Amino acid sequence: MNCTKESLLLYAVTDRHWLNGRTLTDQVKEAIDGGATFIQLREKELDEENFEQEAREIGALCRERHIPFVLDDNVLLAQKVGADGVHVGQSDMEAGNVRGLIGPDKILGVSAQTVEQAIRAEKAGADYLGVGAVFPTGSKDDAKEVDYDTVKAIVEAVSIPVIAIGGITKDNVGELSGTGIVGAAVISAIFSKEDIPGATAELKTAVEQMVRSAERM
Repeated sequence: MNCTKESLLLYAVTDRHWLNGRTLTDQVKEAIDGGATFIQLREKELDEENFEQEAREIGALCRERHIPFVLDDNVLLAQKVGADGVHVGQSDMEAGNVRGLIGPDKILGVSAQTVEQAIRAEKAGADYLGVGAVFPTGSKDDAKEVDYDTVKAIVEAVSIPVIAIGGITKDNVGELSGTGIVGAAVISAIFSKEDIPGATAELKTAVEQMVRSAERM
């Protein structure tokens, strides 16, 4: 599965915090039904055996629906389950080492907060960058905010696609218009909602409008 600018439009990052007795696979299916274009499986507390089973189930769903599927941080498990790739942060394995492990054909996403980090990630073989947090967020305790000008400077400094993450909702995503980002990555804006397909569809419309308005500028 290739990583294209279009596939990064609405990037859904999972969080089992809002399952309420349901399965994560069911919630991911609803997000895809609502228009999510990319799935990242993020697990911080699940044991390896259950994480693997979950990754295989969601990976199969994404393949069936032709949606790129990556794992957060866990390079070895991503390889084991045949995920499309992996996303790493600045405190995880160095991007160049990850690229060496997964090979040239898998997707590599890297988190960046500065122009220097972004340039370094691109040189190391990243296919896309996740930049943020662009707004205050409760989903990641260690997230530092990245302002509008820094996001724009990062986009201008690299040739790979950039998406924004952190506190994004359908009501504030328009504030990112003009930065040059190609999409938005969200967690609670999708998975905390009772109507996941509906929330996803509304958010996708808002992100599309933000990207299109920037293209007209």
